[in-house]
Amino acid sequence: MTETATRSAAHRGTTAVEGDDRARSAVDRWFALYPALALAALLPVGAVTPLFPVELGVAVFALGTLAVGMVHGAVDHLIPMRAAPNVSVRRSIAVVSVAYAVLGGAVVAAFFVAPVAAFIGFIALTWLHWGQGDVAALGLAGVEHLPTSAERWLSLVVRGGLPMGVPLLAHPEEYRLVAEWVVRLFVVDGRTATAAVDPLFVPETRAAVGAFMIVATALSVGVGYRRVRAGASRRGWLRDAGEVAVLWAWFLLAAPVFAIGVYFALWHALRHVGRLVLVDPDAAAALGEGDARRALARFARDAAPLTLGGFVVVGAVAIAAPAGVASPGDLLATSLVGIAALTLPHVVVTAWLDRRQRVWRPGTGG
Repeated sequence: MTETATRSAAHRGTTAVEGDDRARSAVDRWFALYPALALAALLPVGAVTPLFPVELGVAVFALGTLAVGMVHGAVDHLIPMRAAPNVSVRRSIAVVSVAYAVLGGAVVAAFFVAPVAAFIGFIALTWLHWGQGDVAALGLAGVEHLPTSAERWLSLVVRGGLPMGVPLLAHPEEYRLVAEWVVRLFVVDGRTATAAVDPLFVPETRAAVGAFMIVATALSVGVGYRRVRAGASRRGWLRDAGEVAVLWAWFLLAAPVFAIGVYFALWHALRHVGRLVLVDPDAAAALGEGDARRALARFARDAAPLTLGGFVVVGAVAIAAPAGVASPGDLLATSLVGIAALTLPHVVVTAWLDRRQRVWRPGTGG
């Protein structure tokens, strides 16, 4: 290789690295930092939502799911091909399709057989997944105060628990209403559905969840601060603690259905979309060049077929539900069951991506 060719190759390599850094910075800024600031700005709005009918929250949840929520997992079939070498398009689509069919079908069957247990399982799975997404976003942001797997798992517990646990503490009536709506899809006798969810909302359960979240939050923030005292970046820790404070305030103040609808679209789904843009080399290159429109157009094109498929799943649940769908509450419950069916395989694919990117083994490369 000539000296000129060597310099040219080195320049191309440097340009690629710079473009990758620019793309990561853009994703962190546009898909995580700015939405977090937007949620903070919406706190006064959230504070008044308990004064309005729950149907407002249902409408916001439906809009958020339609606009962003359903889209964020709709390119799972392409992730193995893009994140791992030597995986063909055919194999990528086939493996993920089987996972969705088997695992999603098992979730729907669980709701028919044991709706209360299935609802609790969905809450636990969502707790895991939303924490999983936030830890990946913190890693993308380059925070230095979470250098071990244990500290990242603690962060997952806090980040996922805030949207799932805090509303139980602050707004148990609406939380219970949603649980009853879901159970009533599969238990025609309303009194039976009400009795079935009773143990979830007794004061002892709420107190235990509240105490757990307070202790976990204090421990996570405190351990992070010790890392800062030992030399880790204060900026990353302040951002982490600030986001946790915003989420605590949001879920304490806002009505649960409204709060989850906004969070799902504005926070969790956007962070995951940004992560997947980086997995697509063409979209990442476009973002690195400052062309966000082209990057998002590619993602929207790839996500369109399975986004429609997600709504077909929700429609199928509505048709199959023994109690039928006759009210906004039934519509929300049907959507949650459909989302639950899609969430389990989505969590599996995301966990595989986490492993490929060594999210839970920081400092080992990748």
